[in-house]
Amino acid sequence: MREFARLYAELDGTTSTNRKLDALQNYFRNAPPTDAAWALYFLAGGKPRQAVPTKLLRENAIAFAAIDDWLFEECYQAVGDLAETIALILPPPQHVSDIGLATWMTERIAPLRGADPEVVHAALSGFWNALDSRERFLLVKLIGGGFRVGVSRLLVTRALGVVAGVDSKLIAQRLMGWTDGGVRPTATHFAQLISAQSADEHAQRGGQPYPFFLAHPLQAEPASLGDIGQWQAEWKYDGIRAQLVRRDHGSWLWSRGEDLITDRFPDLSTIALPEGCVIDGEILIWKNDAPASFADLQKRIGRKTVSARLQAELPAVLIAYDLLEHDGADLRALPQRARRLLLEQVVAAVGSHRLILSPVIVADDWSALATIRESARQRGVEGMMLKAVTAQYGVGRTKDVGTWWKWKIDPYTVDAVLIYAQAGHGRRASLYTDYTFAVWDTDAAGERRLVPFTKAYSGLTDVEIGQVDARIRKTTIEKFGPVRSVKPSMVFEIGFEAIALSSRHKAGVAVRFPRMLRIRDDKPVEEADTLDTLKGLLA
Repeated sequence: MREFARLYAELDGTTSTNRKLDALQNYFRNAPPTDAAWALYFLAGGKPRQAVPTKLLRENAIAFAAIDDWLFEECYQAVGDLAETIALILPPPQHVSDIGLATWMTERIAPLRGADPEVVHAALSGFWNALDSRERFLLVKLIGGGFRVGVSRLLVTRALGVVAGVDSKLIAQRLMGWTDGGVRPTATHFAQLISAQSADEHAQRGGQPYPFFLAHPLQAEPASLGDIGQWQAEWKYDGIRAQLVRRDHGSWLWSRGEDLITDRFPDLSTIALPEGCVIDGEILIWKNDAPASFADLQKRIGRKTVSARLQAELPAVLIAYDLLEHDGADLRALPQRARRLLLEQVVAAVGSHRLILSPVIVADDWSALATIRESARQRGVEGMMLKAVTAQYGVGRTKDVGTWWKWKIDPYTVDAVLIYAQAGHGRRASLYTDYTFAVWDTDAAGERRLVPFTKAYSGLTDVEIGQVDARIRKTTIEKFGPVRSVKPSMVFEIGFEAIALSSRHKAGVAVRFPRMLRIRDDKPVEEADTLDTLKGLLA
């Protein structure tokens, strides 16, 4: 635990890519394989399951530190992060623990899940008495299920590639499925991950997917890309990116987040792909020959058991983007044009209404393509994908083997009022960075009131965050734990990709991917947009 806590602190304490890379390499060179396996699980994006509820963690910390509730609350408000607060208020440890990360995860933390409060109390007291402040911070993150680390998966694969003396792209390929919660990290798995490449490695992949190739946002005019004939244009759908794998007479459906979602979409996992075939695509709910809203898809994402009735009400399809494997052969080194021709043949041969070929959009020039793109919202899509016809299928967001661009339509925008603020995490734990925004509505009595409709935390620079933080502290009306209610005095332009009706939200609508586009100091609060304006975007 000590070494992983040190690594976490080093990664969290710098923005330097080289320093992070050095820290990762040093850890993986020296950590026992069983500990390295668990560390890699978390660094690659795996999420710990919550073992102890937040309330119980808080109560035990207060008892162990022998302080009053109000003092803990004041500390929490000042720090802004529960794990950091607990780590800071606890008295010094009585002894030192040399137990490794794997033992902590399997023999100490896991048994706390569902345990009686008395058992939890005794265990936490023993844990905290054996760990220093940095280790306690990490432990609470792992126990509470709130572990996050500021390092990219690409950087992790680079570090492992150097340590193992193996191409980082091969490491990335082997790493696919590593964060699936159904598989426990082991020393054996880690040894296989960093082993030398074998001749029969591809044949032993089983249901493992390939690393996803990701697109870059297109900021310039598309005409800057040159001859339109060298680009393949497709619609950019708003669903779940996924790979459908057919090998060893079995089928596996993987999300881009490396969740195995075969059981959640049985209507897709039963698509009769030929043996040795992998298709990359987008999962959508499909109604009346058109994509339904993402809100409909969400109704199925969280269901581990999907009834026949739900499948009928919310039918899923896989929009086929690319063919990565055919007859057991890896096709990723082929150019986009060649993979597309094979994809068309496979989809036609399968002949399933659940597998839909992503249409290629044909236009004589970029101006004509831009005109077609204007119909994106009416089609229920986010814009277009532009793929170089010579591009291979790369790993992650790269340009070394060709490029994909996402040419998205401009977001919806409204001017909204900041009404609540909460402190951030990590290096922003002392700043108010997470905001709740509201628009105006008129109640039955004719009174205007602000109705919250979304939260946002991205889009501002560090300088702007500092300025907003100072204004929040000056205009605070009330405090609710880590949240501050502020006097309505700041207007922001909020951008988002989509909007849908929602009975779960007070405003009656939910927006997708909200972010702050700019601070509207030029606009009085009274002139912020209304709920009617927001609902008008539903059309």
